[in-house]
Amino acid sequence: MIDPAASARLRGRAETLAGSLPPLLAEAERLAASVMLGAHGRRRAGLGDEFWQYRPAHPGDEARVIDWRRSARSDAHFVREKEWQAAQSVVFWVDGSRAMDFSGDRTRPPKADRARLLALAASVLLVKGGERVGLTAPEVAPRSGNAQVLRLALALGGLGAKEDADDPAGDRDIPDYGVPRADSLAPNGRAVFLSDFLGDPAEVEAALTRAADAGVRGALVQVLDPVEEAFPFDGRTIFESMSGALRHETLRAGDLRGRYLERLAERKDRLMALARLTGWQYLCHHSAEPPLGALLWLYHALEGGR
Repeated sequence: MIDPAASARLRGRAETLAGSLPPLLAEAERLAASVMLGAHGRRRAGLGDEFWQYRPAHPGDEARVIDWRRSARSDAHFVREKEWQAAQSVVFWVDGSRAMDFSGDRTRPPKADRARLLALAASVLLVKGGERVGLTAPEVAPRSGNAQVLRLALALGGLGAKEDADDPAGDRDIPDYGVPRADSLAPNGRAVFLSDFLGDPAEVEAALTRAADAGVRGALVQVLDPVEEAFPFDGRTIFESMSGALRHETLRAGDLRGRYLERLAERKDRLMALARLTGWQYLCHHSAEPPLGALLWLYHALEGGR
């Protein structure tokens, strides 16, 4: 028997999610359209069936690869190259923790919004290049095609609808800080982790080491709010985590600025060193900055990870 109350709650959540989906997807597609695709992904020589280009024959090329019909029209020999079609898998982990809901200004979206936008826009670009994209969540395994972009938009939109007034217990299960998931990454694939990385760094190191051991290469994108970067606090201040579980009150917040900035710099250096050690790349992006620069960086970082 269907519970009317449960059905109403489910419908309400679905309507909330559906209402947030079009803006997220539309913004991601607009952002992706700002990036010139150029020669991306499959557009290079390799195994495949589709013609790509002719190139002059080089010493060492076997006779069987020469296109004799094309070569007969000139005094040189030409090789007919086919398009590389072995699509790669790129998996995204987008931190859905409470800390990502922070914004230091009411007019500025939270960090989570920027992380979801970058992940979806990059996915649009990758799908256009013939790649398979997915999330670390097993229900959104890597696939190709425009339908996959919609699946990703739905899943990422769900991360933005974490709070449910009718399900306070479920809301309490959301941690203050996220931990990257490396258990579902395909060996020798690529991955992108988007987070503020302000939680336990040992957990990030464990996940990235596990990924690297499986031959996975990718990018760390640290998304910070400008307030977290500048620490513009002074006098009596109460610092509290997004869940309220962590709380610290001080009468002289300005005295903490130097130590805070030092520890933040140490955290960034640790992430950069970890990325270098594992063959990944690292970027720190501020949520007040235009997203295009971060998307371009991410796009080229994934290109270089082939």
